[in-house]
Amino acid sequence: MKKKKVAVIGSGFAGLASAAALASKGTEVCVYEKNETIGGRARAFTEGGFTFDMGPSWYWMPDVFERFFTRFGHKPSDFYTLKKLSPSFTIFFGKGEAIDIPSEFEELCILFERMEKGSANKLRQFMKEAAYKYNLGVNKLVYKPGLSILEFCDKDIVTGLFKLQVFSSFSKHVRRFFKDERIISIMEFPVLFLGAKPQDTPALYSLMNYAGLQLGTWYPMGGFAKVTEAIKKVAEQAGATFYTGHAIDNLTIERMKIARVESSAGSFAADAVVASADYHFVEQNLLPPQFREYSDSYWNSRVLAPSALVFFLGVKKKLKKLNHHNLFFDTDLKVHSEEIYDRPAWPSQPLFYVCCPSKTDPSVAPEGCENVFVLMPLAAGIADEEKLREKYFKIIMDRIKAITGEELETELLYKRSYCIKDFITDYNAYKGNAYGLANTLLQTAIFKPSIRSKKIENLFYAGQLTVPGPGVPPSLISGQVAASQLLKYFNIN
Repeated sequence: MKKKKVAVIGSGFAGLASAAALASKGTEVCVYEKNETIGGRARAFTEGGFTFDMGPSWYWMPDVFERFFTRFGHKPSDFYTLKKLSPSFTIFFGKGEAIDIPSEFEELCILFERMEKGSANKLRQFMKEAAYKYNLGVNKLVYKPGLSILEFCDKDIVTGLFKLQVFSSFSKHVRRFFKDERIISIMEFPVLFLGAKPQDTPALYSLMNYAGLQLGTWYPMGGFAKVTEAIKKVAEQAGATFYTGHAIDNLTIERMKIARVESSAGSFAADAVVASADYHFVEQNLLPPQFREYSDSYWNSRVLAPSALVFFLGVKKKLKKLNHHNLFFDTDLKVHSEEIYDRPAWPSQPLFYVCCPSKTDPSVAPEGCENVFVLMPLAAGIADEEKLREKYFKIIMDRIKAITGEELETELLYKRSYCIKDFITDYNAYKGNAYGLANTLLQTAIFKPSIRSKKIENLFYAGQLTVPGPGVPPSLISGQVAASQLLKYFNIN
């Protein structure tokens, strides 16, 4: 029998995972990537001896990666070395108050007890509930394609529905256990990766606390590009072929099916397509109007996760006061969140994140230097101008100096900014979003844009704008789920 040809558009985590899963089942997979390097938002670049990860920097939920590689007869250590970070991360609440989050759970309990009497036992109870949600959510819920409510008529899911707290607010849930505002900030921080305000995020997502605070924070030595390279190797071993510099600009449809994918480099036949590129872009730019499932008004009504202002910095000295992951929470999280979601604007008093991977991995910076990645969450779709980037660079540098005593601005060997316009240029990202759709209740599971087109029978979607949602592990899962749906379409077991 002639092999089925599958075109995968985009080579982020979702596209890579989909390619590996499909090729391993004997389909002929071609991955088309518009950029010159694979990885999507998880690309990397080198400059002056520095190697910068352009996107993800938190390696959480290691079991999801283990499960992925196991299905192909591998384990992560076949491709890269993981190091557990200790401390997991540091939170700066202001000058003179920095809290290192321990990598061991019992040490975290001791820390909480010092901050708020009785909170150690409350943390244990909180995590017991979060572990239940994680085990049910990550092992079952997130691998559902979200095509029908009937998918969730599973005995474990139905009996555990109350415990999952789908209809409760994450913010209220945290405050049932803790009163100290610093502890609340520590507990609310992980949902920032889900791209919504804590009060708008279902309490189900306390599973992220379990992922980050109990399973630990890890780092792939060499950077996140090592992970995308590993998945690409798995896909290539299974027979997938990769084409970089191939931006798909049209999908030829015949009899309600995609027959060919078109790029400036040529026209390529396909029996099916997995679109792991930006969902909105594929629908609105590659499909004729009659084949689009969602209108402009639908997309405009979606709650987007933030975009980001990012700075890649090469610093010509060692930094003593920063750890690998550093969160600057010295201003009001509530105000910054409102300026992302409720009244979109450049923040008046931004919170920001500083990553210094060279504290763990000497290979990413020249000797005696530090590799620094700075990220400030920002509303998607707002104006992005160079003068605004520079204004906030100055604000961030001054805040780092005031809080830690570290002078970065005058010690730079390299500096590059990255913001809304770049997300649009490089990834066709809708409104320049960095993370996808926010995981609000009405944008979870069956309420997300469908993983399968209802108007084109051989078109499937993967990535952060469909199920299960934003983040690296969800994107890795999304690619596998899309592949499983396509294989069902082909009647391949």
